[in-house]
Amino acid sequence: LPAWFDRAKVGVFVHWGVFSVPAWGSEWFWWHWQGRHDAAYERFVRRRFPPGTTYAEFAPRFTAHDFQPRQWAQLFQRAGARYVVLTTKHHEGFTNWGSPVSWNWNSMDTGPHRDLVGELGEALRESNLRYGLYHSLMEWFNPLYLADKQSDFKTQSFVLKKTMPELYDLVLKYKPDLIWSDGDWEAPDSYWNSTSFLAWLYNDSPVKDTVVVNDRWGRGCSCHHGGFYNCADKYRPGTLPDHKWEMCSSLDSLSWGYRSNMSLAEVMDEMSMIEELVQTVSLGGNYLLNVGPTKEGVIVPIFQERLLALGRWLDTNGEAIYESQPWRVQMENTTDTVWYTSKGPVVFAIFLLWPLDSVLHLCSPIPSPGTQVTLLGFGGTLKWQNQPGKGMLITLPYMLPSPRPPQSGWVVKLEGVK
Repeated sequence: LPAWFDRAKVGVFVHWGVFSVPAWGSEWFWWHWQGRHDAAYERFVRRRFPPGTTYAEFAPRFTAHDFQPRQWAQLFQRAGARYVVLTTKHHEGFTNWGSPVSWNWNSMDTGPHRDLVGELGEALRESNLRYGLYHSLMEWFNPLYLADKQSDFKTQSFVLKKTMPELYDLVLKYKPDLIWSDGDWEAPDSYWNSTSFLAWLYNDSPVKDTVVVNDRWGRGCSCHHGGFYNCADKYRPGTLPDHKWEMCSSLDSLSWGYRSNMSLAEVMDEMSMIEELVQTVSLGGNYLLNVGPTKEGVIVPIFQERLLALGRWLDTNGEAIYESQPWRVQMENTTDTVWYTSKGPVVFAIFLLWPLDSVLHLCSPIPSPGTQVTLLGFGGTLKWQNQPGKGMLITLPYMLPSPRPPQSGWVVKLEGVK
């Protein structure tokens, strides 16, 4: 696994496509509507669109009129992200670039008439952010895929004419730092030709030395094979895994794509976001946080606000996150939950709630007479004493009572502990 990925720790995920047009339910809109004939989706289309509307008719409304890739890149950079992953093609099959094998069902021929993948990539690279491409291997309603499925995946027309040409095209055209594969679960890796593509990617492709891939390359692959493991959406291991992993999470708790009827209560708050990040990194994972832009290409203000809050927290506390390693103890569940990370001999203790008496109890670190304690974002050293039994008691600075709820999460930096 190229070193940049583990050091990066924080990424932003972007789910954007024709599903951003109905902007209702989730990015699986087409499947719920016409794959499962879900009554709520059928009712939604009846009420809002003319009789006989097809999913393909949504594509011209996917305009990206307000898409400003440089603004996105600046926002993601201010959010503290070190890499960004864009959906180049979700299970609906619409490609956000001019795929030569997706005739008239791509962002150059219809909808935006723009190369969304290319434009965002340029802007991210100007901002020194790594660029990842999400790509779904399958397409729900592609006739070639359905025919292969009918044959119990004994034929491979769809893979040879659609999936593989697109993957090679994406790599050669955009030279991504990461490929986030998905849509693999119905068929084995032998159907998808995953191994021959990955062999080319790691041996002969223009990104062979820097590229990172996940673990979704065929049925049963997930959590067993891959540069890093996703295992499942919003995956949280209980203990330290022995393989690099990533937790993908979404600011909208009910969807990855944009929903026009999203309510504030369904948006992750700052505290939950920081808690997920801290738990993930202390257990050796990366945190990939998703936003769904509107069909016009706007990242709605509430998502911007959350991303900027994450960035502000990282401005102060990023030393405990970026390039960190898991410590010998990952978390302590005493009176206050504390999560640990480390960098060489330095240990960081991250606590999410400020102790009522402003004294932090740490059981795991073993101090020495020369131990120094500081609070990130606060000048000067903190007083500490040995805790009877084991560990240490740290006297935190006095916090003035404030009408605003305090920020979530603080980091104590410990030097000279074991």
